[in-house]
Amino acid sequence: MDECLRACSVHSGKLVGSLDPRRLALAEALRQLLALWATQETAAPAPTAAGLLRRTKAAATGSGGTLGNDVLDALLNVGNKAVVCAYDDELQLTLLITDTILHQRRNSRAGWRLRGRILEALGRPEAAAEAYERYLDLTKEDGFGVRARVDGIHAATRARTELLTLLGRTVPESARFSDRPATDVWAEGLAAHAVGDQSGAEARLVGALLAMDRQGTPEQEVQEALAHYLDLATSRQARPTAELTRALALYADTRRNHMRGPVPDPLFDGVQWLSLGEFRNRIAGKSICLIANSGTVAESSLGSEIDGYDLVVRFNSYRIDPAHTGRKTDIHVTIHKHNYNWDQRVDTRLVFSGSSPDWKYSVRNKLVPGAQTCVNDESLRWPVRNIGGWTTERFEAIPTSGFNMLWLLDFLDVSPTLDLIGFDFYESGAYRLPEAMKLAITNVHAYGSEKAWVMERAQSVSGMRISLR
Repeated sequence: MDECLRACSVHSGKLVGSLDPRRLALAEALRQLLALWATQETAAPAPTAAGLLRRTKAAATGSGGTLGNDVLDALLNVGNKAVVCAYDDELQLTLLITDTILHQRRNSRAGWRLRGRILEALGRPEAAAEAYERYLDLTKEDGFGVRARVDGIHAATRARTELLTLLGRTVPESARFSDRPATDVWAEGLAAHAVGDQSGAEARLVGALLAMDRQGTPEQEVQEALAHYLDLATSRQARPTAELTRALALYADTRRNHMRGPVPDPLFDGVQWLSLGEFRNRIAGKSICLIANSGTVAESSLGSEIDGYDLVVRFNSYRIDPAHTGRKTDIHVTIHKHNYNWDQRVDTRLVFSGSSPDWKYSVRNKLVPGAQTCVNDESLRWPVRNIGGWTTERFEAIPTSGFNMLWLLDFLDVSPTLDLIGFDFYESGAYRLPEAMKLAITNVHAYGSEKAWVMERAQSVSGMRISLR
């Protein structure tokens, strides 16, 4: 633990002056971790002369000799911010963090999932799949789509193995070079290609690819080399051979499955796409109730009243308790990042995202065939920004799923009744699916600003019900 905290402290100093937004987010996570550690150090009953990064074994662990929950969450936050930076220093820091977490807590689900992510980033997909499998063994609900990730890794590995086998069989001379250092053989192959020795180049380049596979070269480097080889092969053949065509197909399978995993076909099972106008027509004239994922909803006793609305809207990782939340869900609004409740049968699923590529990826990969009748098209991807034109100058924070939906309904203005139940903006805490309860109530949203917008438009407030119409 001391080694890990020392590394975090050193890395925090490296980020001073960085303009990369990913590293700025990491710097803030490191600041929060080190501040928490300093607080615990100060509160320790018998501190030693060492400072922030030196503490007794009793202070370094929680009850029972395990990592305390607050420090665990802070470490996980740092690791999750570091892995997306994708720089070598950050990747090695994340690896050290997962070593520390899993040494202290062998059954940390979040630790194993982070371990899988960092091993993937380091180009070790098979090891990543093992870490992900461990995560799946420890959880009842796969809210992050890890199973699809594992299936994708296995499918990509099979395709790459078949591709290398095909290349080795097609270029048998490559066997003479496959036991040598891959970097040296690859350089020789490129040199042979430059002087027009195509047969010698092909044998060496394929031999280098086989050597990379045997020597455990990081996956990203193998993929780059495969792309380079196939590019050279196609450029010198006016009409690709059957073997080259098959090799290109296997390479595409490898890359595709690494990116998204296998996808059912047909994916959408007759789903209807909804544009802005089509969504308006679908809700026009109907009473609508939006149910928050807040602690007060769990004690509302309004279940039967909620089910009496024409349309009931729920969000992200909503949880059903019929007596308090009601039973029906007509519209499920979800941010693209999570997998919660995508398999629950609803009439309409609205997937929100601030990124067009991320939205397309999630809709393509996460929709469960038959679980919805309608899905929003890209015209409804990010209502507050894209329809309302609210820039960051007007509303700096990231709008929540709830605010995007509420703003959209207010903008369309076709519902005679528009009620919000339990919208206290998390003042009473969260009420979600059990596997989602550990998700942080993130500070990237401006709950205060959203609440002010709601209250300015409220026609009446009665208990936990806010009526905008």
